[in-house]
Formats: sequence, C-alpha cells, structure tokens
Amino acid sequence: MSKCKKISAEEKRNRILQIFHDSQDFFQLKEIEKISSKEKGINVQYVKDIVQNLVDDGLVDSDKIGTSLYYWSYPNKTLINKRKMLEEITLKTEDVVKKLKFTKERLEQEKVGKKESEEKLNLLDEIKTLEKCREELLEKCQIYKDNDSEMLDEMKNNTKILMEAANKWTENIFMIKSWCKNKFQIDENVLDKQFEIPVDLDYIDLK
Repeated sequence: MSKCKKISAEEKRNRILQIFHDSQDFFQLKEIEKISSKEKGINVQYVKDIVQNLVDDGLVDSDKIGTSLYYWSYPNKTLINKRKMLEEITLKTEDVVKKLKFTKERLEQEKVGKKESEEKLNLLDEIKTLEKCREELLEKCQIYKDNDSEMLDEMKNNTKILMEAANKWTENIFMIKSWCKNKFQIDENVLDKQFEIPVDLDYIDLK
C-alpha cells in the first residue's frame, strides 16, 4: 500500500493562501480548516498555526467583526509585500554605498605619507566586505525591479475583482442590517455601534 506524499510546511502555507486568493472572500477559522482538510489535504490540527503564521508574515489580514474573527487575503497583498521588500533592499543598498564611499575616503587619507598600518589593513577588509554586500543587494534589487512592471499589471487586473468582492460584502452588510431592523425593530445607529460598522460605509466606485 503506497504512502501519501508528505506536504512540506511551505507547500501547506501556499495551499492555504491559495484558498483566499481563489475565492476573494472572508473566512472564519473553522471554514478555513474545513476547506484545507477537504480540498487541500492538510490536517486540521495544523491549520490554525499556519494561518497565524501567514498573518504574522503580513500575507493574510484578520479582524474581529462583532464576536467573530475573520481572515482574508487578496492576490495583490503578496505584490505589495514584494514592493515593500524592494524598497527596503534599495535603502540598504544606498546605506552600504555611503559606508563604502566613506571607508574609501578614510583609506585614501591613511595612504598620505604613511606606510602599511593595521588600521589600513582593517579598512581594506571592510571595503571588501562592503563591496560584497553591495553586489548581493544589487542582485536582489534587480530581481524585484525586473518583476516590478508585472507586479503593477497584476495589481491593475486585480483591482476590479477586489472592488467587486468589497462591494459584495458591503451589500451583505446592508441586507443584514435591513433584516435586523425589520425583524427586531432595532435602530440603524444601534446596529452600527454594536457591530462596529462605520457610519460612512458605502460601495466602492473606482473611476
């Protein structure tokens, strides 16, 4: 009898993240656990930790609505994180370049009228280290720059989908509020306050 192929931790993360991206919807933890177990082949006992790990990494958002905790993630969330990482790498590269320039200037000053010294040798070692760090950062920076136009295109393509998903949930909220008002004769302001619904909640219209 053949054994089931073991799923790596990274693959489990990707499969759960794909649940959000495919549906463009909001989920409670129990719903994610059910889908992960039934459709993604992931043991229920691992789902909670994986989802929390994705939240900690900024790939999944979560918020409490009323007494329930909801999770969601849109495809452009990953793209935004990549752009942020690109910006961080660019800043680090600029910092290394400044340090490299300063160290070279100090080295040139040491050369004037002096023989080889321990400080000079240390400066040479520091220059080599900084140049290597600079090259590595530039390589990483180039990778993200090459993907930047693709990232922007994908973000644009996802805008309409994201807007429709947001408006869908806005419509659901309005329908639930209307039902509660008619069923229980509850004032709309009370509902907004009780469930922390913004008073200016409205449909999104991007033009």
